[in-house]
Amino acid sequence: MPSVVGLLEQHELAARRRVDGLREEADRIQAELAAAELEWQEWAIARRRVGAVLAPDGGATAEAEVTTAPRDAQVQPTPGDAAKAKSQVPVWRQELAWSVLSVDYQRILQVLADRARLHQGPLTCQEMAALFGMDVVPARVEALRSKAKRLVARGWLDEQQPGRFTLAAGVSGPGGGS
Repeated sequence: MPSVVGLLEQHELAARRRVDGLREEADRIQAELAAAELEWQEWAIARRRVGAVLAPDGGATAEAEVTTAPRDAQVQPTPGDAAKAKSQVPVWRQELAWSVLSVDYQRILQVLADRARLHQGPLTCQEMAALFGMDVVPARVEALRSKAKRLVARGWLDEQQPGRFTLAAGVSGPGGGS
């Protein structure tokens, strides 16, 4: 006969697994939504600019057309597009603002900027996961590590010791790259 505590632990574990699965699905859907919105905005801008160039009256009618059409457009995101758009991180340069990065990347930069401001050392991905209120499980830590490594490769972060991340020289506040 199983104990009551053992049964409760089994139910708790099953509920936690379900919550983790739903969180992962929500993250995936958020990524797809962000990619679809970005694609939609890019097409709207492209059509507005082409309309302005081709319009005989200086672009006044093209502007009116573009403002109504995107709401009616049916954008069908694909999982490949979501992953590709989400993972694009531009190479850091002096005048580049943090706003070019997705929210996840901005959170990583913000926590490291706060540590730099307080003269604290580098962070590991496990420490970042804990600071973000995430479950410190391998899947979450590896997702953060992937993002941090991408930021290192693009010049936003430094990794002077393996697995320990800081802001790169010159990268500071969220308003701009310097």
